Amino acid sequence: MRKIYFLTVLLGLVSLTSFSQSYSISGEVRDAGRNLISGANVMIPELNKGTVTNSKGEYQLNTIPEGSYTLKVTYLGFETIEKLIEVSGDMQLDVTLNEANYMLDGIMVSAQKREQMNKEVPIAITSYGGKFLESTNTFEYDALSEFVPGLQIQIQSVNNPGIVIRGITSDSGDSRVEPRVSVFQDGVSISKSRGSVVELYDMERVEVLKGPQGTLFGRGAQIGAIHLIQNKARNEKSGFFKAAYGNYNQRIITGHVNTPVIEDKLFVRFAGIYNARDGFIDNLSGGNLNGKETLAFRTSLKYLMGERTTLDVIAKWQSDTPPGTSFKSGTFAPRGGTTNPNTFADLERGEALGLDREVWGITGILKHDFNENWDLTSITAYRQFDSDEAFDADGTAAPVLFFREQSEGKQFSQELRFNFDTQDKFRGFFGVNFFAEDGSQSIPFETNEQSYALLLLNIENLVVNGVPQFLPTIPNNPAFGPLAGAPLLEFNKERSTNFGKNYSGDIFVDGSYDITTKLTATLGLRATWENINAGLEVENADQPGLLGNFLGSFPNNLFAPTNGRRSASENFTSAVGRFALDYDFNDEISVFGNIARGRRPNVINVTASNVDVLSDETVWSYEVGFKSLFLKNRLQFDANAFYYDYQNFQTTIARLDSVDGLVIIPNDSGSATSYGFETSFQYAVSKDISFFANYGYIDATFDDVDEDGNEQALAGNRFRLTPEHSFSLGGNIGFPLSDRLEGFFLPTYSFKSEVFFEETNLPNISQEAYGLLNLRAGLRLDDTKELTFFMTNALDEEFIIDAGNTGGAFGIPTFIAGPPRFFGAQFSIRF
Repeated sequence: MRKIYFLTVLLGLVSLTSFSQSYSISGEVRDAGRNLISGANVMIPELNKGTVTNSKGEYQLNTIPEGSYTLKVTYLGFETIEKLIEVSGDMQLDVTLNEANYMLDGIMVSAQKREQMNKEVPIAITSYGGKFLESTNTFEYDALSEFVPGLQIQIQSVNNPGIVIRGITSDSGDSRVEPRVSVFQDGVSISKSRGSVVELYDMERVEVLKGPQGTLFGRGAQIGAIHLIQNKARNEKSGFFKAAYGNYNQRIITGHVNTPVIEDKLFVRFAGIYNARDGFIDNLSGGNLNGKETLAFRTSLKYLMGERTTLDVIAKWQSDTPPGTSFKSGTFAPRGGTTNPNTFADLERGEALGLDREVWGITGILKHDFNENWDLTSITAYRQFDSDEAFDADGTAAPVLFFREQSEGKQFSQELRFNFDTQDKFRGFFGVNFFAEDGSQSIPFETNEQSYALLLLNIENLVVNGVPQFLPTIPNNPAFGPLAGAPLLEFNKERSTNFGKNYSGDIFVDGSYDITTKLTATLGLRATWENINAGLEVENADQPGLLGNFLGSFPNNLFAPTNGRRSASENFTSAVGRFALDYDFNDEISVFGNIARGRRPNVINVTASNVDVLSDETVWSYEVGFKSLFLKNRLQFDANAFYYDYQNFQTTIARLDSVDGLVIIPNDSGSATSYGFETSFQYAVSKDISFFANYGYIDATFDDVDEDGNEQALAGNRFRLTPEHSFSLGGNIGFPLSDRLEGFFLPTYSFKSEVFFEETNLPNISQEAYGLLNLRAGLRLDDTKELTFFMTNALDEEFIIDAGNTGGAFGIPTFIAGPPRFFGAQFSIRF
């Protein structure tokens, strides 16, 4: 009996061992031309196991139990392959992918530091691929606003952008202030306002993430992030060239060339763009305004250092030399004109107005795959920008408020990130990041005191019938004391410079765990140490300014003197994080919910009289969403709702102070709340026909009381640059004309409800609701040559993109016109 018992146990153990036997599946993924594909997703849906092919196009899946499964292979731009496999031992299985006849562009994202379908990521993300950007001629940030719900981008000039995600604006040029929205380029932060605008050419895709993204994109991603992913060098010979010409003397030349240097080892890609047009606002004092001129180049190298190691080196350079911005007065009309900001202006200095900006940098991305479970990514980058912009802040011919803004910045960053995937239930990443920046913003101010005195004392006579007026002396009135009757200077100059030198170190971790085959939980944390150094130095005027005696800024006329540089330094520690749940109903539909904490770093305000440290602005975010992907990646529908609760909300409004002169620094405006809803739809009906539509609603206002129960000055006011309603829709409709020739038509329409340009919500500092219609049509020969006719703002809608500005601090707000109708033709060839 005892022998029978032990024999039974032994047979059971043998059976159990046999039952738990597992195997591996490995192989290569190639395209129809036998080129190896790196970055393809290989998965077994039944086991929720997956991996990504390495630089050699190889994959390996381990610990696969014996049985029947589906092997699914996906890669952007190629048809998905699903193979039924029978696992009874180790397998070698190579896969060939065919180029997709049609599918949605941009459905693959890397927001969570690994390639995933957008549907698999528990974050509200809008992503567009390079084909979409190219077909819509999207070379500039502000054009993205038409296609991304919850995103608004205002560009006064490439030196002065306003990036808004769900009501939160990131636009300060002060070197001491950290942006609220992170802008990343190939994993490197380029968030500082004066260096963040780069031309969108030869792009792989653009991802826009909504909500706090501190875990994924660092300390500046308080309420969102934009990730610009450029095309890297590939193991192929290819090229592209496009040339365009349009009204206002618009000229565009762009293209790329990609070629192997050493077969299957070293590849190089050159890309560039020249994008220019004359300004669309004539300036009576000379030249034109609101134009563009950008020249940019990029060189990329990819070196396959070994079977498991790759190195990408990306060097880029951009120069911007557009004419000046039309800060046109809404109070004083130019000679023979009106105050309508969309008509001609008369700004002092004429052709001397404008911008000269240079941005360059180099990035190295080293990736090493230790095995199928672990890989290391090292991103090393250096970046530098230098800009000098001259602008007339009063918007008239009067020589009263002429400014320059001279900004510069240098930054170095190093990130080490380990990605892991247990090939079972747990995957994610962890690592460290170091960031250092050194920047400054200098503001020279030039004025004619005889005109400046009228602005301060008798503003209605500053300009009469378009002609500047002058007050040669201080009024001979006892109220002005011993200065009564003193002569005023015809020219005076002073300068204020702020300095920001910051260091930060991060430790971050983010992981996803499959609770069941359908339910996944994600937890991310980032701890940050910051050393923030802020400074201010105001140089005295060449000659003492008499008017400064009445403004508290003597010997200057505007900026209170600091008598040398004033500096302050503080260390801060902080933590942000997110928790998300994602549930897959099936292969097509998923829902998600997340809670996240976002943070804008503390600001050290240094003025001539005071040093003030603002508390860090924080937000708690709550979001739920629905994502779907049907018809073999041809139909996508997403919807999400969110709620944000802000504390220590920071606002910046230019004002004249009786002690510090002109002050443009953040203020703690208390508590605020916003909530909203977004939805988007994309459908590729066929290879030649596709449609998209999206809608966003947001109610973002300041609370009635702060967290201590005190009434707030901005109670009930809406956030600036935030339309309550916005939507866009469009299509890409192709139709065959012969075996080789086809026609196409791309109409898009976008709408925005009323926006305020300042948190004060003054009705005259706003833009009423408006919509823009863009049209593109053309002919395509053999899928390689295109002739396109384009028209933007086809209905020639008049609107403004900003109002108030520096002139608003003096009681004479200025207004910036939006672009009128542009039209032209372009030719492109792919080889």
